[in-house]
Amino acid sequence: MDGGAVPTGPRRRYTRPVTTPDFASALIPWFEREARDLPWRDPETSAWAVLVSEFMLQQTQVDRVLPRWEAWLSRWPTPSALAREEPGEAVRAWDRLGYPRRALWLHRAAVEIAERHGDTVPADVDRLLELTGIGPYTARAVAAFAYGARHPVVDTNTRRVLARALHGKAAAGMPSPADLDDMEELLPEDPAAAATFNAAAMELGAIVCTARAPRCGDCPIAELCEWRGAGYPDNAPQKRPKQAKFAGSDRQVRGRIMALLRAEAEPVTPERAIEAAERGGVRDPEQPRRAYDSLIADGLIVERDGRAGLPGHTKHDTPVK
Repeated sequence: MDGGAVPTGPRRRYTRPVTTPDFASALIPWFEREARDLPWRDPETSAWAVLVSEFMLQQTQVDRVLPRWEAWLSRWPTPSALAREEPGEAVRAWDRLGYPRRALWLHRAAVEIAERHGDTVPADVDRLLELTGIGPYTARAVAAFAYGARHPVVDTNTRRVLARALHGKAAAGMPSPADLDDMEELLPEDPAAAATFNAAAMELGAIVCTARAPRCGDCPIAELCEWRGAGYPDNAPQKRPKQAKFAGSDRQVRGRIMALLRAEAEPVTPERAIEAAERGGVRDPEQPRRAYDSLIADGLIVERDGRAGLPGHTKHDTPVK
């Protein structure tokens, strides 16, 4: 669907079974030629650096992550280096990547790795799942990309590729265990090839098999794609509810408070934090206080002695929840 235009005319549905070698033999060489040069893909990249990239890339574009990832690893090249810092410093360094709770979770995971695992990120999925902030996707991604273990790794881009290529659907439905089953069937048996295939499927969805304007003429598996073979039917599953617009949202108001606290070396009064929340306008008079209270509930703000600051400003901060 080059340039976003849907081709017209009849298309045949592919009837022969698609096998793992079909996909792997087409996709892996394409990836080796066309993949973006992303630093966390370097074979010399540490497991800790891969883990940091996975935390940062959740719901965040690659171009925003790159400079922050590089600065983070320059400052904290090991889990113990981050663990020695106050958690508020992790939040401050996270800057505007969004969802700052990820910074707190990454800090806590660093403490756990330093204290329980000798400063080495675990290679085992079950041990990774025991760390704060790490779910099934991140655990499999670290095991596969940092340690070369054979696990199916499925992100949003991969799910779209699977939906189109295997099931003839214009888009993926809601995530389900079937996504992992599909990927498991396609993975090469060789662990190194499987890790490359996981990355290649993600890359294909990110730069070719995109949601709005797939470039089917550039796709290495176009001849295997059921959606293309069926004539690009408009058969996308029911979409999930759209996320509320950022402008005017509680997220935006929370962001104003966090920006103030990151910029200040010392805690501020709650009144000043709420005043920062009001700058730029709010939807209703209760929104600034609601945003402030939600940041306290998330552990991103700590109050002590009538002042509000990032976690770690005092030795008696309340625990992160």
